[in-house]
Amino acid sequence: MSRHSLVPLPEHGAIYEIAIGWDRPLGSFFVIIFGTPDDDDSAPGGDELTPLLWEGAAPGALITPEAAIAFAAPYAVIPDGLAALLAADRQAEGGSVDRPAQRSALAALWPKPKGRP
Repeated sequence: MSRHSLVPLPEHGAIYEIAIGWDRPLGSFFVIIFGTPDDDDSAPGGDELTPLLWEGAAPGALITPEAAIAFAAPYAVIPDGLAALLAADRQAEGGSVDRPAQRSALAALWPKPKGRP
């Protein structure tokens, strides 16, 4: 999984951070828009960020860097080269769990029972 932090646009004062990245198990890019932390430290999770919007949490939801960037663009400053960076993240992490290394690891963890294909 990769994760990059984007700067919120000035007109979105209630947004603390925008996270964008690649989630290999889901085969999807993601964008999470976090609200500002609650100042009440006595409240449960008082200093934790609250997700306001979350796109890409389902398998294959955002399959291109451009789709993730389009979702983030109304809320964040988009740096030059972000699409290439996200594409490189996907390439580096593998686009699927079906690559040889993943198949080998899964087979070692969950061998096929005898008598089953």
